Amino acid sequence: MSRIGNLPISIPAAVEIEIGEDNTVSVKGPKGSLTQRFSPSMRLQRENGTVLVERPDNQREHRSLHGLTRTLLNNMVVGVTDGYKRDLEIQGVGYRAALDGNVLVLSVGFSHPVRMSPPDGVSYALDGNTRLSVVGIDKQLVGEEAARIRRVRPPEPYKGKGIRYAGERVRRKAGKAGKAK
Repeated sequence: MSRIGNLPISIPAAVEIEIGEDNTVSVKGPKGSLTQRFSPSMRLQRENGTVLVERPDNQREHRSLHGLTRTLLNNMVVGVTDGYKRDLEIQGVGYRAALDGNVLVLSVGFSHPVRMSPPDGVSYALDGNTRLSVVGIDKQLVGEEAARIRRVRPPEPYKGKGIRYAGERVRRKAGKAGKAK
């Protein structure tokens, strides 16, 4: 039995959930609204301010969809109430970020600044010029956008320069001087 799939999803008072005929779920909350279509084999039931996800049988496909459906639905509820945030750090001499309206401008050692526009539902926030946050209500979209920013200049292993997630540890290499010893 799926331990995660069996957990009920509690619905806060400020959140409205609509479950359609074809398992299309719309979640509306104070931060916005999200819609997603789930597998038709999963059964979604509302009971006393909670939503339960049930699977029809113990087939391998249904077992894997059980926990996935519950987690995605819970992420939608958390997104419209609290939202998601992914923090990035920029390290390197002269490396910095700036906002030009809602466009992110990265100066990370190239001959030109890199300009990035956020997708719909995502925004950028700066704390100084070396700390950046990607904020939104869709967890997947926030994570993809943070990965897209990190991909501009991933941290390199010799000096550790580049864009990294907050708290990420970069394995460092010794370089030429370390091999001779």
